[in-house]
Amino acid sequence: MLKSKHIDLICIAVMVLAVLGTVLFMNGESLGLTRASSTPGYETRLFDKSRVHTIDILIDDWDAFLETAPEEEYTTCTLVIDGEKFSNVGLRAKGNNSRRLTEKYGLDRYSLKVEFDHYEYGSYYGLDKFSLDSSFQDNSYLKTWITYDMMNHMGVPTPLCSWVWVRVNGENWGLFLAIEEPEEAFAKRNFGNDYGQLYKPDYRKLSDENADVHLRYTDDDFDSYDNIFRHAKFDPTDADKVRLIDALKTLSTGEELETAINIDEVLRYFTVQVFVVNMDSYLGRTGHNYFLYEEDGILQILPWDYNLAFATYSLGMPDPINDSTLYVNYPINTPASGEVMKKRPLYHNLMKHGEYYAKYHEYFDYLIESYFESGYFETFVENTADMIAPYVEKDPTAFCSFDDWLLGVETIKNFCLLRAESVRGQLDGTIPSTIAAQAKDKSAFVDASMIWLPDLGEIADLKD
Repeated sequence: MLKSKHIDLICIAVMVLAVLGTVLFMNGESLGLTRASSTPGYETRLFDKSRVHTIDILIDDWDAFLETAPEEEYTTCTLVIDGEKFSNVGLRAKGNNSRRLTEKYGLDRYSLKVEFDHYEYGSYYGLDKFSLDSSFQDNSYLKTWITYDMMNHMGVPTPLCSWVWVRVNGENWGLFLAIEEPEEAFAKRNFGNDYGQLYKPDYRKLSDENADVHLRYTDDDFDSYDNIFRHAKFDPTDADKVRLIDALKTLSTGEELETAINIDEVLRYFTVQVFVVNMDSYLGRTGHNYFLYEEDGILQILPWDYNLAFATYSLGMPDPINDSTLYVNYPINTPASGEVMKKRPLYHNLMKHGEYYAKYHEYFDYLIESYFESGYFETFVENTADMIAPYVEKDPTAFCSFDDWLLGVETIKNFCLLRAESVRGQLDGTIPSTIAAQAKDKSAFVDASMIWLPDLGEIADLKD
């Protein structure tokens, strides 16, 4: 028989464990723990899309942070998100061309990256990292917002996003779009606790020889895929690398693609990707700006970076192409030249199969009918504009005036509605759907001459 003192000790231990369990249950998310098979806490908090949130950045020397922003080095700060304080958070500027051009034109409105576990273990209700997008080259503030909503509508694993009003040390800084960064929390939310590998393929130097970024198989040497493995979000093992290379090898053959590609997801992704005419993407000359997910040897492509979508990629170039009718009617079956397409096997080799080609058209039909012809899109844009208008109007660091924003909203709405009309015609066969056929006959094109693409945001505007 147990002695009474032992019973007392056991009872005390059980009570302590019970209290600890209760504390962890009630506060686990803020400590970085997440419950299995449940919606992460951050999804219904910061990423509640029905309202504009507030983020206060408390930092010792903001001027010094801005001066060193181009170096993209993390600085410690305190964040207050909708009234909740989070200390010792990592903060840095982010972006490639947008960051460089923001600096070039003497502006301070950088997009920002926030990392909760940079200095110590922690999270925001399970979220490890998110970004604050500045809407650079986007007078509408809506390019990413609309594209992500379309991707989500089509069932593509998509980063969460929401609007936030940012203050720095008590001073208003502006309206930004908070975007969930595709890292551990994103992977868990979309693929479960036993998620696979996540990559953001990108080149060191723009070149047609970036075969790995374009997902082209060359050989079995790991070093041949440095632009992929160097940008892994989780440390890949040799086995991970072998699986990915084997998937690319299968992709290169064009046969048995279902053994290497999540075909249904990839087709849904390309449906939206082609609709938004994003030339700075996998289907463009650069061939980047996407995430690659691999699990059990099966690849998926995930959306990222749309500040140059809606046919605005060329506006900052020496000889910009500002032909709104051309882009509204941009062909859905050959969304790039043959020279580019042959180097983009994830699209090109899928479309060689009649079954997948037909499914791609089915998804386009669904997108146009359910998202545009249903009236959903117009309501979505109008409700968003009503929600953010007071914040845009008082935005002290905005890249454009309030009137420019109003014009930008109207421009992107009209572009999308006319684009949907053209895609419907391309699906019905009344409008040519390839580059070659459009070169021969433009008579049935949807007229978009009333749209002035620079109204969506142009680099040149910042030079004045």
